[in-house]
Amino acid sequence: MERNGVMRPSKILMFVVVCAGYAWPSWAAAGVRLTAEAIMQRNFYATKVYHIKTASTMVLMNRAHQKRIRKMVTLSRLQRNGVDSDLLIRFRAPLDITGTAFLQIQHSGRPDDEWIYLPALHRTRRLVADDKADSFVGSDFSYGDLMLPKVSDYKNTRLPSQSVNGIPCYVIVSTPINAKVERHYGYSKKITWVRKDNFVEKKVEYFDRRGALLKTQTIDKDRLVDPKTHRWFAMYRKMINDQTGHVTIITFSHVVGDKPIPRSAFTTRQMVYG
Repeated sequence: MERNGVMRPSKILMFVVVCAGYAWPSWAAAGVRLTAEAIMQRNFYATKVYHIKTASTMVLMNRAHQKRIRKMVTLSRLQRNGVDSDLLIRFRAPLDITGTAFLQIQHSGRPDDEWIYLPALHRTRRLVADDKADSFVGSDFSYGDLMLPKVSDYKNTRLPSQSVNGIPCYVIVSTPINAKVERHYGYSKKITWVRKDNFVEKKVEYFDRRGALLKTQTIDKDRLVDPKTHRWFAMYRKMINDQTGHVTIITFSHVVGDKPIPRSAFTTRQMVYG
């Protein structure tokens, strides 16, 4: 809302974010040398779609190539500040995990609110901040991997650019700004290969708190879901635990990004009855 012709701060922030979305392609084409911080900021916003609903399949595979398959439905909604998101993930199969749900409400100025619903116990449990380093329902993704962390939580440094599968990428080393952030996410550093054309990450290496390579994520099949704001969605994500050989692959089969999702969809009640 505007009063006396003056935009409210939340409107100004949203305007800046949207304008940034329009500007990314021209900056890339102009060959402007971006700082590591600027690259990671654009990476953060590149997948911040305003409203999105997806259906996906999660495949968990051990070193012996034995597989477990799970089906999920995900809802995500960008909050009015244009930075934080609401996220709801609900499992549809197999039977032993059907109905399990995860809800995350992000907050820029304080810890996120997170809950998990376990139908076998008929119980919704609130997660504590340190749970972000824990495995998400037995997969190789942690709770903290489900959405990109705040750029301000890391010190970012550029390395020479490289190509991944023929795609030119910026290469950024990110280290936690303090011991609390390191403990929170469980990584001593990350190396991210960020595509130069759309700023979506193409590959990420995660290092444990001892400094050893822990996991490698590869991202593929990016889809432009909001051309006006240059927002993308990766249809394929593969996470390999380099220390155990375990693998998790998430493939998205259905994405809807043009239908508004109400705020009421992101409540603990919806986790149980949605």
